Amino acid sequence: MAQAVVHTRMSEQEYLEFERSSPDKHEYADGEVFAMAGGTLEHSAIATSLLAELRIPLLGRGCRVLTSDMRIKIQATGRYVYPDGSVVCTRPEFTDEKRDTLLNPRVIIEVLSDSTEAYDRGDKFAGYRTIASVEEYVLASQRAPRIEVFSRQQDGSWSLRIYGPGERAALVSLGFALEVDRVYTDVFAPDAA
Repeated sequence: MAQAVVHTRMSEQEYLEFERSSPDKHEYADGEVFAMAGGTLEHSAIATSLLAELRIPLLGRGCRVLTSDMRIKIQATGRYVYPDGSVVCTRPEFTDEKRDTLLNPRVIIEVLSDSTEAYDRGDKFAGYRTIASVEEYVLASQRAPRIEVFSRQQDGSWSLRIYGPGERAALVSLGFALEVDRVYTDVFAPDAA
């Protein structure tokens, strides 16, 4: 999902006012506002599948699975982002009474695209690591059935585990695993005639 600068040198408060009145989504970083572009069929299918697979095992456990509509603020950098999905398992904390900018996700999910993969693995992940509540960062490939799970360790370091076809991607912080094959079922199916 490519991004283009919409407006430069906007304060956080100006951004929030702008964003809350806009029909489109925009991320915010260092005073700049970036328009969020639409994704591919595969991107949408993978994101939907991941969130659906997360929802069922978390029913009744006090966790909420959130879509890309939930904005997250990275307080250490002042950046506002829209991940493809997130999970919050404690009382949600927000920037204000509008309840549209989450501060304390436990798990963050991104579906990789050609235009954002470097950002998702680089600056965005660096920002996510500063959020104390984040225990796992999930990256799903759009090119092949592959799920990467970065997990925060006791000492604050992060470990990476990569899962492919026939495997189960362990989400230790949530106490279950995603079946890679189920997540990718029908994603790469030929288009209907």
